Amino acid sequence: MLHQSTRLTGSIFGLCTAAVLLAGCGGGQAPPAPGQSPEQPASQEHGEHQAAKQTSATFEPYKEGATAITYNPEQVPAGSHVNLSSERTNGQTKITVDVEGLQPNRDYGAHVHTKPCGPTGEDAGPHFQEKADPVKPSVDPAYANPQNEVWLDFHTDAQGNGTATAEGNWSFDNRQDAKSFVIHEMHTHTEPGKAGTAGGRLACTNATF
Repeated sequence: MLHQSTRLTGSIFGLCTAAVLLAGCGGGQAPPAPGQSPEQPASQEHGEHQAAKQTSATFEPYKEGATAITYNPEQVPAGSHVNLSSERTNGQTKITVDVEGLQPNRDYGAHVHTKPCGPTGEDAGPHFQEKADPVKPSVDPAYANPQNEVWLDFHTDAQGNGTATAEGNWSFDNRQDAKSFVIHEMHTHTEPGKAGTAGGRLACTNATF
């Protein structure tokens, strides 16, 4: 009887060992699907997704520590508001801006800039560029264009509210050249010699993208 029991136990162990190779045994997990690493969740197999980064601020005249500054209170009144969101999915970045309380029925230019806001609009530096133009200022359409830069021009409604969205393959990870969002006085030019320009800098917001 002992010999027979031993043979039975050995058979069960052999079956369990084979089952482990196929689908796990005793509550074990199935092996990863082809091309999927053991630690990779199945929900990620179709690409990356990063949580949206949000910036929300109210414009005010410059003061030390201000995060949203108006340089022209007539066009961007103190107390007007800006919301920015940046989200990256499958190698594409989507940036959305919503503004409230600006001048009604008006066109504004807007871009992501390289430096933080300061006492003057020029402190924000030039536009962010995925591939930097070796010539400064950059007015060559080969570099100053809405694919290489982030253009968020918008038109306000009768209440002074507006929104814009830009999508591209910009990558902001581990970079130090996208620090602010600047509102300009007119829509962005595209022609050679003026490409990327949009008039004076009316307001600036420090932001994370």
